[in-house]
Amino acid sequence: MICNAFTRLYDCWVVVFIFLSEEAIVVMKLFVGNLSWDATPADLEALFGEIGAVASANIITDRESGRSRGFGFIEMENDGEARTAIERLHDYEFMGRPLTVNEARPRERRERRW
Repeated sequence: MICNAFTRLYDCWVVVFIFLSEEAIVVMKLFVGNLSWDATPADLEALFGEIGAVASANIITDRESGRSRGFGFIEMENDGEARTAIERLHDYEFMGRPLTVNEARPRERRERRW
C-alpha cells in the first residue's frame, strides 16, 4: 500500500533508518582544571581547537556569585584528538597557570546536606 495525504495514519507503516558514523556518536569529555579566573569558554575552545574539533567548551561557575570555580569541561569529537590534547596540554601554562587536563570521570553521587 502506498501512503498518501488521504490515507489514514494507521494504514501506513513508516520505516526510518538513521545511519550515523561511529565518529558522530563518540564524544570524549575532558576535565580542565587550574584555570585562570579570567578564562572564558571561548578561550578554551580556541586552545583545544588548535589540536582538534571541539564539540563544546564549558567553565563551571558558582551558583550564587557567578564567578568561575577554576575548572571546566571540553567535549572533543575525536577520541584520538582528545588523547593528544591531554598529552600536549596537561601542565601547559595557559593564562599564567599550569593546566590540569585529563579524561573526565562521572560525577559521584553525594547526599544532600540539608
